[in-house]
Amino acid sequence: MARIRVLVVDDHRIFAESLAAALAAEPDVDVAAAGSGPAALRALERAAAEARPYDVILVDAELGVPAPGGAPVLPVPRPEEPGAVDGISLVAQVRAARPGVRSVVLAEKDDPRCAARALQAGASGWVAKDCSLQRLLTVIRGVLRDETHLPPALLTGVLRELTTARKHRTESEQLVESLTPREREVLRCMVAGLGRKAVAERLFLSPHTVRTHMQNVLGKLGVHSTLAAVALARRAGVGPAEPVTVRLAGDVVERGSQLA
Repeated sequence: MARIRVLVVDDHRIFAESLAAALAAEPDVDVAAAGSGPAALRALERAAAEARPYDVILVDAELGVPAPGGAPVLPVPRPEEPGAVDGISLVAQVRAARPGVRSVVLAEKDDPRCAARALQAGASGWVAKDCSLQRLLTVIRGVLRDETHLPPALLTGVLRELTTARKHRTESEQLVESLTPREREVLRCMVAGLGRKAVAERLFLSPHTVRTHMQNVLGKLGVHSTLAAVALARRAGVGPAEPVTVRLAGDVVERGSQLA
């Protein structure tokens, strides 16, 4: 019998341990639990190194969010910790690092916007925390067949959210297309977090010229700040400029990767 390896990620110990115990009672399921995003990423890396990768990760939609009236049962990682993320961000990280792992989000309540974000991040399912064990097992086995599982009551709302997001992306793409090639280069540098001086050095331009290009970019995109321009660029699928590698006397130095 092929066994399914499942990782439960929830910072509320009682729920995580109860769910893990229930799943472990199934004859074809191996299960473990992690109490935070960083712990989950470490568990996935360790399992892959041991050639025993997880098949499905069950992620709390509100991972790291304090419980009503107090702190989470398990400590939440500090923001500066690598991988200190909420549930949806963890799904995105797992999708990028471990594309073979299917993610299912466990939620206290149905939220079309959050569910749409989860699907965009790479989740294959959205399940209520109070659903039956049989329902959860059906979803786990279904996502391993490349099925996408959503509660019927969420379908209309999720489709509306995805359609709206696609519309915003299309509008953003049209605005980016209005930029000149040089302005797009400047925008990619802005997405990379480079300041005016760093952009000038990278593109061999004067700071004054860079300032003019940045102003033109903001004007054409219809925004009033660099942060807004970067957000619009990301919606349009614009990635950051690649770091510049400079070789000096046998050493390799990366330039253009920090704010100036």
